[in-house]
Amino acid sequence: MARDIRLHKFLAHAGVGSRRKCEELIAQGRVSVDGEVVTTMGFMVDPELQEIRFAGEPVRAEPKLHYLFHKPKGVLSTASDKETRPRVIDFFSGVRFRLYTAGRLDEDSEGAILVTNDGAFAERVTHPSHGVPKTYEVRCRGRMEREALQKIRQGVWLAEGKTSPARIQIRRLGREVTDLLVTMFEGRNREIRRLFARFGHPVLELRRTRIGNLTLARLSRGRYRRLTQEEVDGLLAPGAGVARTPPRKGRPRRGR
Repeated sequence: MARDIRLHKFLAHAGVGSRRKCEELIAQGRVSVDGEVVTTMGFMVDPELQEIRFAGEPVRAEPKLHYLFHKPKGVLSTASDKETRPRVIDFFSGVRFRLYTAGRLDEDSEGAILVTNDGAFAERVTHPSHGVPKTYEVRCRGRMEREALQKIRQGVWLAEGKTSPARIQIRRLGREVTDLLVTMFEGRNREIRRLFARFGHPVLELRRTRIGNLTLARLSRGRYRRLTQEEVDGLLAPGAGVARTPPRKGRPRRGR
């Protein structure tokens, strides 16, 4: 937990309620810091040094949680509480702490996505400067020209700039469809779909199979498992982008 943090944000991370709800609780005078009631919005606290109470009970920083989830197609990565369609975090109803996805996977895609309450971890595994590789099974329409594949490998200019080089393995080069294994090192919005559409081959199916060295082994759609500390450390290691240990044994959990 960062040392200086807004009070309502700290309360939300500690599982008291949503950020909006915590703002309401502060305004109602139900939260105190070092024995003094705080009603000011945006009040900054240091949870390591200050005593924070809600309704007279101490509020402690939540444990850092890191999960690998197999997102089904049709499920959204957003954490917006205004969304009526199914969201990734809806599958974690049994976890009492506030969670969000580390990065996104669009509604029409499925596969591996990380879910956490650890902001530093989320930034580390999603920011392109850290280069954590993400691998996808891609099926696109038509026979993909090798020249186009080579351009994607080298980087292609999109509206927001040139994409990072990609690794591409051809699995099937057919007349009607092309099947590929694509590894990317950044996470622009719908990047793979935009790249292939740029060359006239819209993506028909997209499945993320790997993040660093984390795979979907034994993890069926709609299930998740908590990462081991070794896996977390592997993703955070400078220049590594991979976890060094296989998934722990045992049954994955199904979202409720």
